[in-house]
Amino acid sequence: MRLNYIQPNKRSFSPNSLLKQKLLLLIAFCSIFISVKAQDLDPRLYANLPKKMNAAAIGYGLMTGNVVTDPSLPIQDFNITSHNIGIGYVRTFGLLNKLARLQVNLPYVIMDGNLKINGQDTSGSRSGFGDTRVRLGINLLGSPALDKKEFRKYQQETILGFSIITSIPTGLYYSDKRINIGSHRWAFKPELGISHRFKHVYAEAYAGVWLYTNNAEYMTNKLLVQQPVFSFQGHASYYFKNQMWVGVDANWFNGGETIVNGKTSGDLNDNWRMGGTWSVPITRSQSIKLQLNAGAFKNTGLNYNVYSLTYQYVFF
Repeated sequence: MRLNYIQPNKRSFSPNSLLKQKLLLLIAFCSIFISVKAQDLDPRLYANLPKKMNAAAIGYGLMTGNVVTDPSLPIQDFNITSHNIGIGYVRTFGLLNKLARLQVNLPYVIMDGNLKINGQDTSGSRSGFGDTRVRLGINLLGSPALDKKEFRKYQQETILGFSIITSIPTGLYYSDKRINIGSHRWAFKPELGISHRFKHVYAEAYAGVWLYTNNAEYMTNKLLVQQPVFSFQGHASYYFKNQMWVGVDANWFNGGETIVNGKTSGDLNDNWRMGGTWSVPITRSQSIKLQLNAGAFKNTGLNYNVYSLTYQYVFF
């Protein structure tokens, strides 16, 4: 879930519209994106926000396509339809006089698919909770920890932030199955992000690397090792006077070589994704967001499309 609290441009308001300004100051935008492995495509992760802010969200995502990340598996023509329901929570707070935030996401997945294993047609389904994601981040430069009253007077320019994302193996996992909802291993992603607010445009870029622990119960008793996955993503968003915004998103990731019982299985070289985002405020404390993204180029596996819709409620 991404919490995006956009401070209104003071030049957009006259003194007679103070009430409207106070209402818009309470609008925030976020979404729950049920990501697959390293392919996050999340805008507004390092936005400037007031401290002591809370946001709860529920989202639905439809995923279709190929999400097999191990090209060594004897699988062909793999296609799934995955319905993802996610809940999330964000809390902002001050840390060393800097703005920090804690985010928690938990998905529930209902997945149906068909594929060929060793040339034979096979179909199946899975349903259960996915791996929990926890993000702890801090804006190092350009984003002091301000309360709501102080925040109204603050004009954002450039922000430099750092976060650490932890994937906790809470998801459903069958050690004798090739396709699972959970990963049965921990993963950590240190990430550095930079963002800049222009008059109506918000531009941002993040760079990070996913680091994985081993899975000693892969296909019952095999040891699965995966090398780091490097990722870079960029976003550009345009904001309207009513705080509705639209954005263009792009992601590149490289690496992820898998090793099973000491034998190299394959990797995820030079994969790209492109997407778009549309966020609309409903009331002073509620908003909805629509997000679409698709694989622009793939080398192996992970060729899928995602459509998601999220509702958020913000409170202090």
